[in-house]
Amino acid sequence: MPEKIPVLLITGFLASGKTTVLNRLLADGVKSAVIINEFGSTPVDQVLLDQQHIPMTVLAGGCLCCQIRGALTPTLKNLWMAWKNAETKPFQRVLIESSGVASPEPILDTLLREAWLSKRYQLQCVIATIAIPSAMEQVQRYAEARSQIVWADRLLLTHSDLAEVGQTAAAIHYLQSIAPATSCEVVDWEALSSFSLFGEVGSGFRRLPEGQPGMEHGFRSLSVYIEEPPIWPKLQAILEDLLQRYTPGLVRIKGVVYLPDHDQPLAIHAAAGHLYTPTYLPSRPGDDGRSLLVFITDTHIEVFAQTLMSAFHSHGHSIRLH
Repeated sequence: MPEKIPVLLITGFLASGKTTVLNRLLADGVKSAVIINEFGSTPVDQVLLDQQHIPMTVLAGGCLCCQIRGALTPTLKNLWMAWKNAETKPFQRVLIESSGVASPEPILDTLLREAWLSKRYQLQCVIATIAIPSAMEQVQRYAEARSQIVWADRLLLTHSDLAEVGQTAAAIHYLQSIAPATSCEVVDWEALSSFSLFGEVGSGFRRLPEGQPGMEHGFRSLSVYIEEPPIWPKLQAILEDLLQRYTPGLVRIKGVVYLPDHDQPLAIHAAAGHLYTPTYLPSRPGDDGRSLLVFITDTHIEVFAQTLMSAFHSHGHSIRLH
């Protein structure tokens, strides 16, 4: 049996910085295969990766704690067969980015309990990202956020630049009360590397999940296709109004928008009532120029869909919901 392939699991609640961590790891020169799990039927996270020419699988339509769970095992088996049969190994490790609304328990159960996988893969570390400004509210409100913290080997606190005075210390104290034996630190993006993440794992012994059915959650997603390139000030006003009206029920907005006066697409992120400053992505072959926004909410989805339609139409935008 060849040496086991290392696996790093990146978990954390919505908009806490998982994709940023993933991008940092992909920049360290270690060849990686990537599995991205997205909640909702329209995936967008893979577009936000800095590197595109890597072995990558996107599992969409649910989270790994529920209906997508059965797709993880065959995905890992296919990756291993591709690795085994290749003369030049296409990757040296597997990075899994789980959905922000997923508990990591079923992923751990799959990797550690299934004999075929456990003989070929070695789970090295579970990293959980936590956004400091919304950490305590999210952990107290959502069981998924608590589960992500409990099962992590490393807690990376993000968005310290948005934290108010005293929030960082309060978040660290609160997280240490939940997971006192887990490393908890404010992330330093410049110092973050594979070595620092993989090098501080504990004894290697890990308690297996109890094998109970996955938890039911009330999260729902809506994908919005904007038919014509939007004007940014109008779109910004729509998103900020929705965040204000539906906080805390509107837990996440993410997407890629094509503006009429720019060749590069714009990455949109919002969470916890805050619309982050958008950033431009590099243009890529195959871009179809269609703007897509994904909304994740724990509110009544039909009412929210009607509000979305009215908000966009009132600003002259024709949209299509999925």
